[in-house]
Amino acid sequence: MSDLFDIIKAEITADGPISVARYMDLALAHPEHGYYKKQDPLGEDGDFTTAPEISQMFGEMVGLWAAVVWQAMGQPDPLNVVEVGPGRGTLMADALRAAYAMDDFDDAVRLWMVETSPALRAKQKATLAQTLMMPAWRDRFEEVGSGPLVVIGNEFFDALPVHQYERCDDGWRERLVGLNDDGGKDGDKFEYCLSEQLIDSCVIPQDLRNSTPPGGIFEHQPVSAEIMRQIAKRVVEHGGAALFFDYGHGKHGIGETLQAVKGHAFSDVLANPGNADLTTHVDFEQLMIAAREAGAEVLGPVPQGAFLERLGMRQRADTLMMNASQEQMAEIDAAYARLTDADQMGTLFKVIAVVPPGFDVPPWAE
Repeated sequence: MSDLFDIIKAEITADGPISVARYMDLALAHPEHGYYKKQDPLGEDGDFTTAPEISQMFGEMVGLWAAVVWQAMGQPDPLNVVEVGPGRGTLMADALRAAYAMDDFDDAVRLWMVETSPALRAKQKATLAQTLMMPAWRDRFEEVGSGPLVVIGNEFFDALPVHQYERCDDGWRERLVGLNDDGGKDGDKFEYCLSEQLIDSCVIPQDLRNSTPPGGIFEHQPVSAEIMRQIAKRVVEHGGAALFFDYGHGKHGIGETLQAVKGHAFSDVLANPGNADLTTHVDFEQLMIAAREAGAEVLGPVPQGAFLERLGMRQRADTLMMNASQEQMAEIDAAYARLTDADQMGTLFKVIAVVPPGFDVPPWAE
């Protein structure tokens, strides 16, 4: 058992079963034993790979988008460029290299990285050294300096805590994490259980509230929604735009999507807290509602593949191939397919942009 297992067990023993959101928060963000606090989880030697690690083209397309948005904003100086959940810094390094092709963009940028992991901050510092621009690191978005901004987030919301609510015969109850009560036959382990009290069903979308059959699970994302409100409020008040890539569904849905990944393979969500990545599919409708509540407009969601093609990634791939070996050409083609094909990341991953009212951010995929 992990050290964190004993910490969570002690909390449950003292206070009773905890919410799935609390379990996720402890497993991923515990100050000492949380998954993201103690390691670099990315790459072949880690547990998963993200789009920026697959190909430089991904970050380059994002950088071109940011530069075009800056131009459409009237080229404010300074411009806060903010990445939330920036991984190893690969996306930002590639994005800045591409965006610097626009005159004066590099002079205007003030770079911010919202990151709580000491291990990943060290990776980001090393990666971004090549850009000759050191960011300011912050733990939370609200600590970013004021002024016009462009915000970028790739696979950020999928790792934030969610509450799970299950439809029962008599109403909706919260799904909790408790200890097994089988007398110790299988040793200590965590298991799911349900709250004794019914919840206020207003947290369930109205069209799902009464139509969901018993056993159906709705995943509520209040942490993600609050962060989105903060970002959208800043975009509206100071000008700019925010761009988010993540995997999930465009409309509210029923179904459990919480999963654990270790060594590029699925594992038991409750078995090894702190030593496996935990994610859920993003409910983009919840994020869009939060952004609109803050007064912003939302473009999308559109499939990632369509968005990247609209930005010109096919042309960029062709350019890279001009001076490539046969092996390199095959690698470029494979990376392009992985990022854009419908049966890979092209459809499951979606993109939304958050903008001030009336700001027609180019380019966009219809």
